[in-house]
Amino acid sequence: MTPTTYTSADRQLQIAGRVLVGTVWISAVIFGVYILCFYFLGLLFGNSEQWNEVLPGLYDVNTRSATVGIGLHFAAGGIILVLGCIQLVTRIRVKYPAAHRWLGRVYVFAAMLTAVGGLSFIFVKGTIGGWLMDVAFAGYGVLTGLAAVQTIRYARTGRMDKHRAWGIRLFALAIGSWLYRMDYGFWFLVTDGVGHTQLFRGPFDYFMDFWFYLPNLLVAEVFIGRRDILRGRWAKVGSIVMVYLTTAFLVLATYFFTKEFWGPGIVGVF
Repeated sequence: MTPTTYTSADRQLQIAGRVLVGTVWISAVIFGVYILCFYFLGLLFGNSEQWNEVLPGLYDVNTRSATVGIGLHFAAGGIILVLGCIQLVTRIRVKYPAAHRWLGRVYVFAAMLTAVGGLSFIFVKGTIGGWLMDVAFAGYGVLTGLAAVQTIRYARTGRMDKHRAWGIRLFALAIGSWLYRMDYGFWFLVTDGVGHTQLFRGPFDYFMDFWFYLPNLLVAEVFIGRRDILRGRWAKVGSIVMVYLTTAFLVLATYFFTKEFWGPGIVGVF
């Protein structure tokens, strides 16, 4: 195997990775704005009943504390989706370090609020999917809170390699709620909802309870620098193909969701 072949494969994989990251950022920002408009502004304007149109049983007038908790979760979640995309841009970090630090403080604080809000909802009311969804979503909240704490901790101690690693893990978790919608939308498009029930207690629902965030952390480790599995030429070629297929899926899903849900949800506020 010649060095040129490796260099070419590395370059193509890098380009494919950048295209994928750019697609994720654009889609996640649109979803973040939708979350802020549809859920948080709905809470502020007294239209919380509309939450149940998307997620049945989410709003319950008899559990005010749970409503506040999930409202906080959505508001802070929208913020971390938008800011997370900004915080990971190397050019911004280098050229505007002060802005990166202050936005980082807001980002981490919002991530903590997201975790606390979601966990309070689970403990007060529980999820629609029963105990398995409770455990999975609580685990997601705990990991998000942990990643937020570690990100700010290592930044304050000057251990920037650790800070970067935990920042990537935090973003991987932050996009979990976005991927959850994406995966469901694609599954419904392809299978018409096989394995899904109205109470989110079907085989596919149980699978998705963990799938929307645990694989993200594995991908994050590759981005952090553990690329041993990608040393071979064919491993890199396969990765390039998978990255472009994933990108194509995200473009299609983003178009569908923006047209049918996110766009109307954002415009409807105004």
